Amino acid sequence: MMLRKSLPRLLCLGLTLITVANLLVFYSTGIFQNLVLGDLQKGLPLPLTEWSWAVGKRFSHLEEDLQNPKESMKLTIKQQENKDNLLKRVMHENHPNQKVMGAGTSQTKENNYKEKLFPDSRLFRKWGDHLSEDQQKKAEGLFQKFGYNVYLSDQLPLNRTIPDMRDSRCLQKRYPSQLPSLGVILIFMNEALSVIQRAITSIINRTPSQLLKEIILVDDFSSNGELKAILDEKIKLYNQKYPGLLRIVRHTQRKGLAQARNTGREVATADVVAILDAHIEVNVGWAEPILARIQEDRTVIVSPVFDNIRFDTFQFYKYNLGVDGFNWELWCRYDSLPKAWIDLRDVTAPVKSPSIMGILAANRLFLGEIGSLDGGMLVYGGENVELGLRVWLCGGRIEILPCSRVAHLERHHKPYALNLSMTLRRNAVRVAEIWMDEHKSMVYLAWNLPLQNSGINYGNISSRVALRKNLKCKTFDWYLENIYPRLKPIHSIVGYGRMKNPLDENVCLDQGPVPGYSPILHYCHSYRSQNVYYHLTGEFYVGPLISERTIDDHCLTDPGLGKNPTLEPCSKAARKKKHIYWDFKPGGAVINRDTSRCLEITKDNKGFSTLVLRACTVQVWTIQHTVGNWGARDT
Repeated sequence: MMLRKSLPRLLCLGLTLITVANLLVFYSTGIFQNLVLGDLQKGLPLPLTEWSWAVGKRFSHLEEDLQNPKESMKLTIKQQENKDNLLKRVMHENHPNQKVMGAGTSQTKENNYKEKLFPDSRLFRKWGDHLSEDQQKKAEGLFQKFGYNVYLSDQLPLNRTIPDMRDSRCLQKRYPSQLPSLGVILIFMNEALSVIQRAITSIINRTPSQLLKEIILVDDFSSNGELKAILDEKIKLYNQKYPGLLRIVRHTQRKGLAQARNTGREVATADVVAILDAHIEVNVGWAEPILARIQEDRTVIVSPVFDNIRFDTFQFYKYNLGVDGFNWELWCRYDSLPKAWIDLRDVTAPVKSPSIMGILAANRLFLGEIGSLDGGMLVYGGENVELGLRVWLCGGRIEILPCSRVAHLERHHKPYALNLSMTLRRNAVRVAEIWMDEHKSMVYLAWNLPLQNSGINYGNISSRVALRKNLKCKTFDWYLENIYPRLKPIHSIVGYGRMKNPLDENVCLDQGPVPGYSPILHYCHSYRSQNVYYHLTGEFYVGPLISERTIDDHCLTDPGLGKNPTLEPCSKAARKKKHIYWDFKPGGAVINRDTSRCLEITKDNKGFSTLVLRACTVQVWTIQHTVGNWGARDT
């Protein structure tokens, strides 16, 4: 489940309207951010610029560090062209059992083009021209239910040929003849049966039989009927051919992703457990690098490199190597490769990673020794960041293995949880309270929560605090210094949240169009473009809380000329002696220290409130939250 590199401008985490290129990058993330953007479907007035910002900024760290993913995609598409034509013919002739050589299907308008009943559906953008009306209705219904193209999946072979995405140098690697045994744990909840079967088939066919000890299915209380008796029958058939290989464990109530993974680990018996989503297809040679590395060091928890299976066409796209990072909201993202690894000049070498995505492999006993996953994390989100922090702080390490590749099917939407924002926020606060020491305030600031009496019930953490003490784990300061120096704590913020002028309480200060440097007033909402951070040193940061040392915040600036404020990169503006410092206390004016002009609002000729810089009148501003006793009136 997941998601997954830095992109200066593109979030895990599938709802973008920015550009086609950004859309392709978005689907590499899994992670994640399309979940929170489910709020956008609830009718909240939201302009195109805010939508673009919400998606683009969440994935603003992927592109510059991907090693030209578009070219990789073009190459993959070209390699699949002939195979895709064959697959289209198979589908058109409705021969679901015929073996197809290819990764998916790329539909074109053919002579038998049918009018699309759902022209706005994402499912039919690149697929489905040949379908009848009844077939379109069935396909769209399944798409809405599952979030990906189940109609197509049900017609694809379970044992399909997929492109080998490894670097050619990986094929020259040799591994020990004696390796640990492997148990694969597949977690699912209301997955399509054909998708689960294809995952199982790929694991059996692409894992050496002498290494694969068990496949454990964990059903987190699915309501999908075909995952009951029909799935049980399929497991029996597998076990007739591979005696005792498959087992299924079913939760009798929904326990969430972290606890489902724990369930699988607890019933496993193999030396190494690989915990995967059930909507994956493993690639050739995926297991040997994992087993060899963990055999070398039992304290290493590893991740394969993810590739993408398109939700609509089931085509494969190769994603380039990066490490797993996160921001202060604990959103997962890809970061650039560390210089130390690049200097090795060995593309097959493991890569040190600050965190880990949802797919992982570990020594089964070691994973238990460090506390497995935190079962107190609810539903989805943050559990992988928590595990990554704990591993580094408590005696282990996290690595990405370039020669192990697993393709992950990205949902267009998660029908079982269209809005996970409350859970993601709650889980992030839980991680902060257990592991982040004096820096935990950064998580509250990023989520725009009050530092005291936040109202977030993050559960009982006493057992996890005791675990940290018993394992003699290091401090979060050590982690920032030695493992993730890129993450940027900021402790000069004294006011934050939505900023309003009492003359018009319906609008808030907003970052405005992205890309762009013009702050605006916009109807107040809960998205990050309206986050404002006032620093004791006088800067106003407008927009999301930047978490990287190498990325600039946007500082509110009086350009000195004209009547409109601007947003400028803070460090660059300071070097150029631009006017980025302001005097402000809650309920007071916002006055530029250099120009003595005030930030105020006025009505345009259409009656809309707009921002203006001018000689101060009597206008004042409020800000949502304060830190400490800042803002208290002088006596």
